[in-house]
Amino acid sequence: MDRQVVRRQARDAGQPLRISLITPSYNQGRFLEATIRSVVSQGYEGLEYVVVDGGSTDDSLDIITQNADYLAHWVSEPDEGHADALNKGFARTSGSIMGWLNSSDLHLPWTLRTVAEVFRDVPEAQWIMGVPAQWSESGIGPRAVAPSWWNLYDLLAGNYTSIQQESVFWRRSLWDSAGGSLSRTLKYAADFDLWLRFMRLAPLYHLGTVLAGFRVHDERMGGQENPGYAEETDRTWSDFAAGFGPRMRTRAKLVDVLTLRGVHPMRQMLGRANVVAWYRHPRITYDFASGKWVAR
Repeated sequence: MDRQVVRRQARDAGQPLRISLITPSYNQGRFLEATIRSVVSQGYEGLEYVVVDGGSTDDSLDIITQNADYLAHWVSEPDEGHADALNKGFARTSGSIMGWLNSSDLHLPWTLRTVAEVFRDVPEAQWIMGVPAQWSESGIGPRAVAPSWWNLYDLLAGNYTSIQQESVFWRRSLWDSAGGSLSRTLKYAADFDLWLRFMRLAPLYHLGTVLAGFRVHDERMGGQENPGYAEETDRTWSDFAAGFGPRMRTRAKLVDVLTLRGVHPMRQMLGRANVVAWYRHPRITYDFASGKWVAR
């Protein structure tokens, strides 16, 4: 191994993993302060936090400048939409772990340290998702917490509405392998398109704790209640599913009718090993004996 690599690894061994986090925003001043504070108040030393504002005309700029000392970079200028803002922000970062938090959403006090520990302890995990949660418009919450588990077969079967963006974090190596940018052709569902690209490359690992949540309000872009988001996800999913052969699509359809808890005649035909493999949703839990996060 190159000596410079060895020295760099030795130097970084005791350092917290660098997490690059982006908050894109446009005229969300009524929520932006709470979003920024939910991130920076964690005091995580390895944070590389960037706020990309689209040239807001409300009090967003004042809020950003008041918190500028906590930011690695910020900008307030017109952009070409949500994906463009995120691409612009990620281009200014170098952390080995990545994620984003929209301008009305919230982290928990333990989010960043937990994410860093998980990626340190479970090197095979390329991307993770915490338990989905949501807050009320006034910021009361978590108001609803709903565990969910999704794998490639679930997605191919058409079950794809609950990968919660603000709870997802990934390694930069996966981001680079998946193209290194979000699609600017999608106004609402660029996140979903990214998850599909990730899923082609690596399984999603599910973490049994809440990491973040979205705030329910009338201006929220994501979610199937938004017709534009629903149309884009449906179209993107159709293109994704079409890229798999008939055998994979047939297996995915069986996900809807086979369960590990019940008895189904198809289970005997297929064999338990195959069914278990198809239903496997990699999960990460904390092992108190070792003091580390482990994959199950």
